[in-house]
Amino acid sequence: MRTVIYPGSFDPLTNGHLDVIQRATKLFDRVIVAVALSDSKQPLFTMEERAEMVKRAVGDLPHVEVDSFEGLLIEYVERRSAQAVIRGLRAVSDFEFEFQLALMNRKLNERIETIFMMPKDTYTFLSSRIVKEIARLGGDVSAFVPAHVRTALAERLTPAPV
Repeated sequence: MRTVIYPGSFDPLTNGHLDVIQRATKLFDRVIVAVALSDSKQPLFTMEERAEMVKRAVGDLPHVEVDSFEGLLIEYVERRSAQAVIRGLRAVSDFEFEFQLALMNRKLNERIETIFMMPKDTYTFLSSRIVKEIARLGGDVSAFVPAHVRTALAERLTPAPV
């Protein structure tokens, strides 16, 4: 069984992430969306909340499972008996960083391949950081995230009444 890991902080999950997940299902027998702890990024949502949002979004996709991990990605990939890691590339600016990670992962375990996948052109501008900023400023993010993610953002970012 060909298994790929799609790691990320998914804080929050966007339609660009979903696009990569859906297309990965056409290439692999099993896709594991691995939500990373990512404390250094100071996430808006806990790892458990992020994993739950991803589960709700991919629940109808066959052969997709959601998990979470902390520590070295390459060790997680080995524990899950996966053959590859899939990474999304939105722009050339993403490539340099992702290329360095891929080379380091190859150095740590040359058996694991890294596959780069570009999202549909309609999602190339999309990032979790931008979505959070739009939501924080009261903008409509419904075109960028699933409805339950939009709701979670609104609940988290709306100030409580005084």
